[in-house]
Amino acid sequence: MPMPLGKLILFTSVMASGGGALIYYLIQKTFSRASYYQLALEQLHSHPKAFEALGTPLNIHYLELTDKYSFVDIADAQLKIPVSGSKSAGYLYVSSSRDAPFNRWHLQEVFLELKDGQQIPVFKLRRQNGGKVKME
Repeated sequence: MPMPLGKLILFTSVMASGGGALIYYLIQKTFSRASYYQLALEQLHSHPKAFEALGTPLNIHYLELTDKYSFVDIADAQLKIPVSGSKSAGYLYVSSSRDAPFNRWHLQEVFLELKDGQQIPVFKLRRQNGGKVKME
């Protein structure tokens, strides 16, 4: 016996919205497990000024997948990670790169921008003469 059209539409819409939510969740998990994401959060946790400006407990929120700032390709990654604490909220801007596919990611710059516009540099990679790397 064929299914009535109304039930078919309801069933299809429930399955499609559930599938969309699952895909969104899986994309968020993929980003949160990536080394460029984890390295940036480690820098934030080890930076006392940024940690103090946000307050504890520190909350890391889902990425805004439609944000034009965030992108990842084979050699470069830029993310805008929403963060908040008891005192303030803002975004952690992350810039990372790697020399070749399957090589390790290296942070280039990480800074925290609070809702009031204040920017706190968390990490910056600088190359000095002779190719030596200096971290700030």
